Amino acid sequence: MKQLLAILLLFTTVFSFAQEEDKAQFLALKKANNFVYQGNNLLDEDAVAAEMEYRKALSERPNLAVGSYNLGTSYIKQGNFDEAIYRLEAAAKSATSKAEKHKAYHNIGNVLMQAKKCQEAVDAYKNALRNNPSDDETRYNLAVAKDCAEQQKDQNQDENQDNKDENKDKKDQQENDENKENQDNQDNQDQEGDNQDDKKDEGDQDNKEGEDKEDEGKPEEDKKDKGDGGDEEREQPKPQPQPGQLSPQQIKNLLEAMNNQEQKVQEKMNAEKQKGVIIQSDKDW
Repeated sequence: MKQLLAILLLFTTVFSFAQEEDKAQFLALKKANNFVYQGNNLLDEDAVAAEMEYRKALSERPNLAVGSYNLGTSYIKQGNFDEAIYRLEAAAKSATSKAEKHKAYHNIGNVLMQAKKCQEAVDAYKNALRNNPSDDETRYNLAVAKDCAEQQKDQNQDENQDNKDENKDKKDQQENDENKENQDNQDNQDQEGDNQDDKKDEGDQDNKEGEDKEDEGKPEEDKKDKGDGGDEEREQPKPQPQPGQLSPQQIKNLLEAMNNQEQKVQEKMNAEKQKGVIIQSDKDW
């Protein structure tokens, strides 16, 4: 008997708890619907205020499809398309009837068309028609979205082709510039080589002229010795007897030869100094 009473008491408690829970859910649904009603009254005049009421409704019943649907509508009026799509997708997911799903997907397609996302709008209208195949307005919007998607596809292909052509032109121009630069570098190297050869020839010619000028002040026997090229195997000339004292004319000739030699050396040193100077160009600030 006691066991039976305990079982009856348990069932009574569970039933009472279920009643309380159902009552709480009912009250929450009632409050949520009231917030939705208030939001609907504000929607045409103040979309932001209506948004706040719809948010209150969802705080009471997060899965309330009408709350998400109307909140998405308020975002459409505010021009916030991304948030509108998010809320309408939530409404489609929470919807319990095909009619509700059809409305949600239809409006998603409309928002996507305003955002110029034509191919995504095509998919949304198709989902709407799956839930209500007889809706002519959705079918018309689907045809418009398909045409828009084709135009965007062609436009994207043209832009991609233009980008390819532009990139190809840039690549060709870059290759031409590189080839021209390489050719200029090669020409500069060739010119530098020619200049070095010319400088070498000029140096040899200067040395030869210097030697010729040095020979002008030397006695004939010195010239003859230098002309022989220092060939040790060649028979040396026999020394001529010299007088014990130089004549005034010989002393004069020797002094002139020494002066000429010193002048040539000084000129050569000055030429080398001038040749090694590097002129720096002014830099602009």
